[in-house]
Amino acid sequence: MNREEFKPFVPAESNVAEFTIKSILLGCIAGIIFGAATVYLALKAGLTVSASIPIAVLAITLGKRFFKTTILENNIIQTTGSAGESIAAGVVFTLPGFLFLSTDIGGLSSSDAFFNYMTILILAILGGILGTLMMIPLRKSLIVKEHENLPYPEGTACASVLKAGEKGGDFARTAFWGLGFSLVYALLQKVFHVVAEAPTWATKQANKFLPSAQVSGEITPEYMGVGYIIGPKIAGVLVAGGVLAWLALIPLLATLIDPLVAAKQLVKLGLLADLTKPGGSGSWDPVTQTFADYPRAIYQAFVKQIGAGAVAAGGFITLLKTLPTIISSFKDSVGSIKEGKLGNAVKRTDRDLSIKLVGIGSLVLILLMAILPQIPGDSILNKLIIGVLVIVFGAFFVTVSSRIVGLIGSSNNPISGMTIATIMGTCLVFIAVGWTGKIYEPMALVVGGMICIAAANAGATSQDLKTGYLVGATPKYQQIALFIGAIVSSIVIGLTVRILDTPTAEMVKQGIHHAIGTETYAAPQATLMATLIKGMLSFNLDWQYVLVGVFIAITIELCGINALSFAVGAYLPLSTTLPIFAGGAIKGIVNWREKSKTKSVEEEEIAPGNLFATGLVAGGAIAGVIVAILMVIPAVRDNLSKVNIEPIFIEWFGDGGYQILGVLCFLFMGYVLYNIGIKKQEKI
Repeated sequence: MNREEFKPFVPAESNVAEFTIKSILLGCIAGIIFGAATVYLALKAGLTVSASIPIAVLAITLGKRFFKTTILENNIIQTTGSAGESIAAGVVFTLPGFLFLSTDIGGLSSSDAFFNYMTILILAILGGILGTLMMIPLRKSLIVKEHENLPYPEGTACASVLKAGEKGGDFARTAFWGLGFSLVYALLQKVFHVVAEAPTWATKQANKFLPSAQVSGEITPEYMGVGYIIGPKIAGVLVAGGVLAWLALIPLLATLIDPLVAAKQLVKLGLLADLTKPGGSGSWDPVTQTFADYPRAIYQAFVKQIGAGAVAAGGFITLLKTLPTIISSFKDSVGSIKEGKLGNAVKRTDRDLSIKLVGIGSLVLILLMAILPQIPGDSILNKLIIGVLVIVFGAFFVTVSSRIVGLIGSSNNPISGMTIATIMGTCLVFIAVGWTGKIYEPMALVVGGMICIAAANAGATSQDLKTGYLVGATPKYQQIALFIGAIVSSIVIGLTVRILDTPTAEMVKQGIHHAIGTETYAAPQATLMATLIKGMLSFNLDWQYVLVGVFIAITIELCGINALSFAVGAYLPLSTTLPIFAGGAIKGIVNWREKSKTKSVEEEEIAPGNLFATGLVAGGAIAGVIVAILMVIPAVRDNLSKVNIEPIFIEWFGDGGYQILGVLCFLFMGYVLYNIGIKKQEKI
């Protein structure tokens, strides 16, 4: 099928309502909700799930039923809303790194001041605009000319969902059931504390066989939902990394390392104020010179750095594996742009924003970065160089990101690898001109952060444009919607990040100033980016631990296993990856039950289990954000503590019984998910 033969669902000659106020408003609301939920999920688990199909499902049900929206208006809703999820991922994967750069005498990052709302907002908006801007000249070459060669799986599936909605069928009912179930479960867990939040089994440091081993799980609905969506293979590799860290490395290091040595390492990392003061990671006792929580102390002092090295190597390996695709993609895309002059076509479905906007927009972005006081840099020249690097790396990696997701989907987009390459390239440029030391660290992070945001947004934008191409949307309106979605969702993304970063009263007592970076919100990718920047510019990196992680990743890759997924699992607490594995295991059992059935990508995306799991993720993440916001308000926090019935349950069943009750509740949720997963789905 060539371009002339292709006929979209809505013909180019049709005059159908598309870019309307209600579609933009509904899309902005969806972007705000899924953007905030993605921030929460990415900070806790280091993972995200695509928002386009869930938003399309909601648009079909709510938009069509209550606002009489057309298929093209529903497409604008999902296009606008999906920008929130992609930008949130890029922000969380990089910008919290400001907290982990080189520290001052007080133990706080010297770049701590840049981790403020305005800086996050500006970088999120500029990165989102950059990703959309660079996709304008690429649409015809990648989406239209390569229609047969680049399937863009999520975009194609989303188009199928939108077309199915026009034909009838209530796909959203199952997703809403999942959302309702998740909210009730989260209410019982996070407000009333009927369900234990993280049941834990641990051995003592004095154990002769396996000292300081720990198995725990944050048994939340969003983790089970994520596991089901990503499937058994990826979930299994993730938890394998956690098993290595918490049941092999930590017991080994606990046997070999004296507590005082671990305490000194925590002081060096800024996770313990002083050897003479109690608290910090693992609850250090200066009198007895022991830790109340030795596994956590070992994890923070040593294993996280090993994990960071593994993630860096895994990301770089992923990048190397896709290098041939990257080079050919960039050449093909540039060649396609040169072949065709991108003017406004006569047909509605061929109208893009002007190519001139890309050039003017790029210059404006450079100038804004040069003059805005929120951008790190001690001179206009510094900032101009940052701006130029952002545009150069952005043009390259946006092209790469778009083509890669066209082949293998957004879920497999090696964003971390691209960001690592950007940061390493930026640091090498800085070193070449003599810019070394802590003063230049935040500047390097800004470049990496904006490229991460732009590449993530470009991947999602490409899927949206593919959806629009299939359903017969007007590209110009989609591109404007993406700009609007990027700006609106960034406002809430910055707020959510800052609110979740607020430390609890217990953290403050321990001298912890930021919740991000603790076990509550591990932010694994952001920690890695900061580690790389410090290592290259300040020459202050514990290479002995990082290189252990590097060779672990290489070993895993040589075994034919995805090193990046394994490395992320080794970096994250086992309490995060274990419940994700539970969801993946349920998906594996469902797949086994249906092994005789062959499903298309579209059928898989709107299968009952996937829709219910999407509801679990959305409901759990939204509940987590709401509770976190409420806990920041002292009066509300005090009132919520009055409805905490955990002490009553512990009195009745004992601490062990209370935790077993939580596990039983989690198993019940898994049973419900399994039963929904094996149900027959509606035809599309």
